[in-house]
Amino acid sequence: MIAERLTDRQLSTLAWASWWFFVAAMVGSAIATLADPAPFDPAAVAEGGAFLVVLLPFPLAGVLILRRQPRNTVGWLLAGIGVLWGIGGVADGYAQYGLVADPGSVPGPEVAATISNGIWAPAIGVTGTFLFLLFPDGHLPGRRWRPVALLSGTVLVTLTLCLYLSPDRLTEVPMEGLVNPLGIESLAPFLHAALDVLILVLALCTLLSVVALVKRFRRARGVERQQLKWLASAAAVVGGAFVLGIVVSLGVPDDKPQPGWMAVFDQLSFLSFALIPIAIGVAVLRYRLYDIDVVINRALVYGSLTACLAAVYLTSVLLLQLLLRPLTERSDLAVAASTLAVAALFGPARRRIQVAVDRRFYRHKYDAARTVTDFSARLRREIDLDTIGSDLVRIADEAVRPTAASLWLRPAVTVSGRPRPRKDTP
Repeated sequence: MIAERLTDRQLSTLAWASWWFFVAAMVGSAIATLADPAPFDPAAVAEGGAFLVVLLPFPLAGVLILRRQPRNTVGWLLAGIGVLWGIGGVADGYAQYGLVADPGSVPGPEVAATISNGIWAPAIGVTGTFLFLLFPDGHLPGRRWRPVALLSGTVLVTLTLCLYLSPDRLTEVPMEGLVNPLGIESLAPFLHAALDVLILVLALCTLLSVVALVKRFRRARGVERQQLKWLASAAAVVGGAFVLGIVVSLGVPDDKPQPGWMAVFDQLSFLSFALIPIAIGVAVLRYRLYDIDVVINRALVYGSLTACLAAVYLTSVLLLQLLLRPLTERSDLAVAASTLAVAALFGPARRRIQVAVDRRFYRHKYDAARTVTDFSARLRREIDLDTIGSDLVRIADEAVRPTAASLWLRPAVTVSGRPRPRKDTP
């Protein structure tokens, strides 16, 4: 392979080159967009900024990983995803300049527009398949996953070719309505049918890649398990936000405009995709790797606490409004009373939810804390030193589970100055 023939220094230089290519591509695309004579559109600028926020962590995490581990496969996947989006940015800027800013000034802007419109297939496909299949060590979970990797690669290549050869009109602004110059009209029925099938197969490959990640997590131990927790947590947030967005959108009629809060939620859901490369970077570089348990614990506690307090607040407001309606038409009193009730419940509810989360998801930690608490209570009543020593060693073994445990007691000095014998309690 080419990577085996290159030195670590050459690989590191190549990684930095991919990063600066991505930066240059994004800057060039932004300049071409600003050269558009159309009126300034703040919504389009905000959408482009959000898209850049999501893309930027992929090549950045890749180059940070490759700076320390030049032969890391996951780092090269992240860098490759950045290169793909960089190619899309260059093609988009070229097309906008040749079609909008200064029409006819450069050759082949239609081809560049076609490349820009279809670059999503390999970029998103690699993110949803190989990034999960090869994380965290760059190898498949086992031999039986080789057909999944082969199928994923075949689908990505075929899907990209079908997109570029399909004689459809482009949909991206400002090139919408432009006929694909690379399209083959005679193959249109076959290509359309193939696209429908390939997108479904790509979704299946993504699902199988996630299953492979779950299988790897179930048998992982130590550092690898912590690394997988980072990626699994980020993927859970992204997936949860995506599903919640779909559920919420079902409650809004199609004939009515989208509420402002839903637009904000959709934007936050889209921005959550940036958590995936961030989690991968933390996991591979092992920076504060074991903090993931604290992050998950706090997310479970405060997420449950927020949901409970919100339910209590809404319920109390509605009930108090019904009860106070004969006395007053305004709801200020109900809102104030509900706010005070929620504030009073915050501390006790947080403690109870923390205990419930520790008991359900962190059983070892919960049992260790209970064991230490019980020992502290017995220690106040116990006066026999031998019993205390044996209990202390037993408690340490149950709570910490060390490979060996012993107790050393410093020799006590009597009034005459002669030391008492030292006693070790195994």
